[in-house]
Amino acid sequence: MNDRLPRLAVLGCATPYPSVDNPCSGYLVSSGDTRIWVDAGSGTLGPLQQHVRLDELDAIWISHLHADHSADLLTAYYAALYADIRLTAPIPLFGPPGIADRLAGFLTNTSTRSPIESAFAVTELHDRHQTAIGSLHLTTRAVAHGIPAFAVRIESAGTSLVYSGDTAPCPNLTQLAEECDVLLCEAESTRTPDNGDPVHHTPEDAGDTARTARAHRLILTHIGRSLTPQEAVTRASARYNGPIDHATPGTTYTINHSTTTTAHRTD
Repeated sequence: MNDRLPRLAVLGCATPYPSVDNPCSGYLVSSGDTRIWVDAGSGTLGPLQQHVRLDELDAIWISHLHADHSADLLTAYYAALYADIRLTAPIPLFGPPGIADRLAGFLTNTSTRSPIESAFAVTELHDRHQTAIGSLHLTTRAVAHGIPAFAVRIESAGTSLVYSGDTAPCPNLTQLAEECDVLLCEAESTRTPDNGDPVHHTPEDAGDTARTARAHRLILTHIGRSLTPQEAVTRASARYNGPIDHATPGTTYTINHSTTTTAHRTD
């Protein structure tokens, strides 16, 4: 195996709260010695440690501030400062505007603000934000979720993985995912709402986004509780004729070119 090829480990993908065997949204993306925790939903800090310690992370990237994508930053804070972890420097944390104050608002128990910046070196995301973290290059786009929310394209060794975060179908996501090797796309909604703007994909929407973007492979994630993963795959396949998987906790994907992405269980 080429160790430079990016790998996607699924820590959890449940919505909007953890299941018995499935934490909320969280992934570990790695390439060579570079490791990024992508979304830190409830319960994901546990399985993260099957792969990496907090003090071995190169960065954390958060798509938006709903708890099922960010709540384990709270326990990670305690681990980083008040347990057996010894950070040599704060962990780089990329997240929506206001993320530091949001964490401090929960963690502060006295008149003295909790030292969030001692655990996390915060960079606020914006549309078209770009950064290089070790061997991984990240491009962020703003997406449509009713609050500040972002999708990310992660590139390494000539390959590309796009993660939708939570979003309704939108041009920014489609553009970001153009010709990507893998599109990891949420499919939380059973159907498009009758009233108001959508804030999630349906499985059919995910298929449409993958097809329009000419993504080489689609992995469905964050599937709503009224759908089984296989039902979601079947519905998405009516709109997209490429390979489709569903994100299963404990699975690690090696991101290769075209349709040759491989998966294996890590538990």
